[in-house]
Amino acid sequence: MAKMCVLDEFKECTGCGECEMCDLDPNKKCDNCMKCVNSEGAEFRGIEIDDIVLPEDNRENEEMLNYLKKEEQEDE
Repeated sequence: MAKMCVLDEFKECTGCGECEMCDLDPNKKCDNCMKCVNSEGAEFRGIEIDDIVLPEDNRENEEMLNYLKKEEQEDE
């Protein structure tokens, strides 16, 4: 299955890099500075997560999920 564009779910990824660009400065590649989230005067900020993409070989992710589930059960 082809990788889909994260900005247009109906288009295949072309590797254009538009999804990696900064929201505040479109000429800069995002470097995770968090300035778009941490702005003054805001009561709260959030980032909407609409999908989580896991690699095909997700052994490492499964181990982390199992660990988190175990921690959650121990807290109950």
